Amino acid sequence: MVIRKPTWNLCLFGFLFLCISYAPNSLARFVVEKNSLMVTSPEKIKGSHDSAIGNFGIPQYGGSMAGTVVYPKENQKGCKGFDQFRIKFESKPGALPNFVLVDRGDCYFALKVWNAQEAGASAVLVADDVEEALITMDTPAEDISSTTYIENITIPSALIDKSFGEKLKKALSDGEMVNVNLDWREAVPHPDDRVEYELWTNSNDECGVKCDMLMAFIKDFRGPAQILEKGGYTLFTPHYITWYCPQTFTLSRQCKSQCINHGRYCAPDPEQDFSSGYEGKDVVLENLRQLCVYRVANESKKPWVWWDYVTDFQIRCPMKDKKYNKECADGVIKSLGLDSKKIEKCMGDPEADADNPVLKEEQDAQVGKGSRGDVTILPTLVVNNRQYRGKLEKGAVLRAICAGFEETTEPAVCLSGDVETNECLDNNGGCWQDKEANITACKDTFRGRVCECPLVDGVQFKGDGYSHCEVSGPGKCKINNGGCWHESKDGHTYSACLDSEGGKCQCPPGFKGDGVKSCIDIDECKERKACQCPECSCKNTWGSYECTCSGDLLYIRDHDTCISKRATEVKSAWTAFWVILIGLAMAAGGAYLVYKYRLRSYMDSEIRAIMAQYMPLDSQAEVQNHVNDEHA
Repeated sequence: MVIRKPTWNLCLFGFLFLCISYAPNSLARFVVEKNSLMVTSPEKIKGSHDSAIGNFGIPQYGGSMAGTVVYPKENQKGCKGFDQFRIKFESKPGALPNFVLVDRGDCYFALKVWNAQEAGASAVLVADDVEEALITMDTPAEDISSTTYIENITIPSALIDKSFGEKLKKALSDGEMVNVNLDWREAVPHPDDRVEYELWTNSNDECGVKCDMLMAFIKDFRGPAQILEKGGYTLFTPHYITWYCPQTFTLSRQCKSQCINHGRYCAPDPEQDFSSGYEGKDVVLENLRQLCVYRVANESKKPWVWWDYVTDFQIRCPMKDKKYNKECADGVIKSLGLDSKKIEKCMGDPEADADNPVLKEEQDAQVGKGSRGDVTILPTLVVNNRQYRGKLEKGAVLRAICAGFEETTEPAVCLSGDVETNECLDNNGGCWQDKEANITACKDTFRGRVCECPLVDGVQFKGDGYSHCEVSGPGKCKINNGGCWHESKDGHTYSACLDSEGGKCQCPPGFKGDGVKSCIDIDECKERKACQCPECSCKNTWGSYECTCSGDLLYIRDHDTCISKRATEVKSAWTAFWVILIGLAMAAGGAYLVYKYRLRSYMDSEIRAIMAQYMPLDSQAEVQNHVNDEHA
């Protein structure tokens, strides 16, 4: 829906008239975030349709969901519990999940979805009751009774237009089975390997269930957010909505208590009671401080410290303990090692009758740009310039952020248990599995389950992942014995697994069979494969055999024969004799060669010395005279 006006204001009526103002001639836009709804049967209404994502529950960002449409015969607006009508929407084992179709009107959207969820629905489609452009189904305004179910809605929901709803009802009344597919894969753009997202938040912790949910989300999401930011996978920016006080009221007591900079930047009174508690300007100042914490941390290349500050502030400085003040905030800043002087300088003078640059930028940023609409809902999460719709919960938001990565570039945190679709819990996702070894090819991801042969203890399985996976390569016998036969008996273990690349299951020696399901012990004695000498006596054992000889004969397995023990002893004695004799001969020969070499060397040196006395050699200036030495 698009509204064109010279000026456009979003105003809050209550104790004070506060407005969000946009520049003259700006284009104010409320962008309804949509997902695709594809009818797969019956043929006459088959096709794709738009649906508006509900701003509660958990949409399956990055994935899709198939189901069968069910339209109840009673309680068609879903405003009462379906158990009162004994209606259940739980699907039977093996069947598609049920998507309940209800009509708009008479109660909150969230209540309709909650009642259907309680009756077993997997998703809810709300048919509009008037022909108009699709709108965003939001949670109710502050309502104590609604708090019991809003935060517990876990199924996705979508609003469809009236004409499409009538087509679905007509097909169902004709007895047709209506199958649809809800698709969120394109709900978040995923152009590259970095996701840019922003959170429009508020430091007020006394605004009811929405504030409680927001504070709980920031605390829970801090870990994943910091992992993504430190790894360079995301670029996160916090934002804060501010209002302004109309000029007519700038000097009023209400305006002065809720605004800074002479009515330019305001926030509603936390308790909506001007006579007690904190004032709106206290919230504005803390919002401004948190913006400056982010800016100072970002300058030091540690933007993720914002998450630490906001989490610690809400724990250490809550309004209910009367600690929501500058003194407590300074303590948190000091504990995180941030430069308090830089933060004070960033905040500027709240009493000045002039624009605050930081808050002015925030007001400008509230105006929609590109495919993003104006920010009017608090809190609001924007992922890759698309506003997130759904429950502000760690797993759901992480799924939406992960959907913003180009496929195959998502970081490891996107494959954690927080964003698993749990499709593997139902019939193992249709993937291969080895129940005995507790190994499966099914892997849950935020985009849905995938069937891939696993890597277990360093051993890779190979196959299509759906009907077949088998271990391959070295180490495969460690995993369920490589899928081969193995058995232990009488203290011995035999295996048909060959721990080598491409090795097939093969029964070990002494066994016969396929090597996979069975290997049968071979009776070597009965089949006369061993111990066949006349003096031999054969006894079969599991996996082997024992052969003995009569009398004092000794069995030689390699030759399958029996020989006399005496002959063996004599043969052993002669063998030892010849070994010793040969050893002595070799030692004597070696000693003789050494003696001959030393004698020859001595004689050569004597001859050269004598000859040098009578015929001096040119190359020898002086040679020692051994003869003279003897007579000296």
